Amino acid sequence: MIPVALGRGGILANKREGDGGTPRGSFRPRQLWWRGDRHSRPQTFLPARSIGDEDAWCENPSDRHYNQAVRLGREQGGDRLKRADHLYDFIIEIDHNTKPRIAGRGSAVFLHLARDNFGPTAGCVSMTKSAMLQLLRRLGPRTKIIIG
Repeated sequence: MIPVALGRGGILANKREGDGGTPRGSFRPRQLWWRGDRHSRPQTFLPARSIGDEDAWCENPSDRHYNQAVRLGREQGGDRLKRADHLYDFIIEIDHNTKPRIAGRGSAVFLHLARDNFGPTAGCVSMTKSAMLQLLRRLGPRTKIIIG
């Protein structure tokens, strides 16, 4: 069992953008994003991609790229994956709201590293670095992640 922190809004069956809830359901991991400038590539069966300066995630429900990875120039806003803190040093992208993508049903729901105080997330699932590395060694694209 891995202790995790969830969204400040609890686990929600009817997830909405900005509600702080972690979506209830069964999900599959899609890929690992990691900070290659801070860590070596972890052992995993998932496809893996090093996070670059322009990597971001679209959280705007009116954008055609909603809930997808995007590349942003330095002057553009957005949820950048390369952060000063360590929360996104390892991100497991899951298939929440992907097929089909529905505007406003939630975006950027990841498994990522927890805050030092294990405080709540904005809707993601977070854990310690050691738990993340342990999980990554066992995860593959067919693994089911059940929330709720």
